[in-house]
Amino acid sequence: MEITSVNNELVKECAKLQQKKYRQDKFLLEGFKAIKEAFDFDIEIERVFVEKKHVKDYDFVKNLIIETTEPVLKKLSTTESAPNAVAVGVQKKYDKNILKSAKKVVLLENIKDLGNLGTIIRTAVAFGSDAIVLYGKDCVDIYNPKCVRASVGQLWKLPIVEIKDFNELSEIFKDFERIATLPRSNNMLKDFKMTPPNLVMFGSEADGLSEDLIKFATDSVKIEMAQTVESLNLATSAAVVLYKLYIEG
Repeated sequence: MEITSVNNELVKECAKLQQKKYRQDKFLLEGFKAIKEAFDFDIEIERVFVEKKHVKDYDFVKNLIIETTEPVLKKLSTTESAPNAVAVGVQKKYDKNILKSAKKVVLLENIKDLGNLGTIIRTAVAFGSDAIVLYGKDCVDIYNPKCVRASVGQLWKLPIVEIKDFNELSEIFKDFERIATLPRSNNMLKDFKMTPPNLVMFGSEADGLSEDLIKFATDSVKIEMAQTVESLNLATSAAVVLYKLYIEG
């Protein structure tokens, strides 16, 4: 199959996936690495738009290929420089009950920066987290193309579950050790120990953890740092905390 017009109805329909309101079940994958990683981890791929000269690179999805042109890929892509392929994938859904058997879970409350979320997903995978919970009503969409790119193929390597209701959250994690990351905690990260199952909670970039989650916590911890530095970027803080708690124990 070949499509060369940016006004083709299928192209216009797929381009809508750049917007959250159209991403009910599907999402966009941009570039070879993202498409190959998704394929290798059994993400269902519906179709792959590939620039003609790069078709052979995508033999692993040859039955799904639509040969196309750079202008079409520019219309489908959210990057300044269009990749040589853009695919449409089917979102992976998880049953929240799998969280009850997890040992190491990361919670992100109302995270709003797509780059931070993508980086934290990579960090959580690297340091052995079992799952990520996106908590609150204002979290960004993990299937936003920017987040998909920032996670660099790690998005499907652990369950990511959305929970909006505090009562549901508290029921699932009632038997977990629940650690709040707080700038005013009396517990220094360098000396902190915890035992599984545990839930490590990070607040939003602007507001930190809500009072509900602070009260829900069974303990808290802070990163010791120079007094001349007020705070760290959320993704950096998560990397430091998860390395210490999950790798060093």
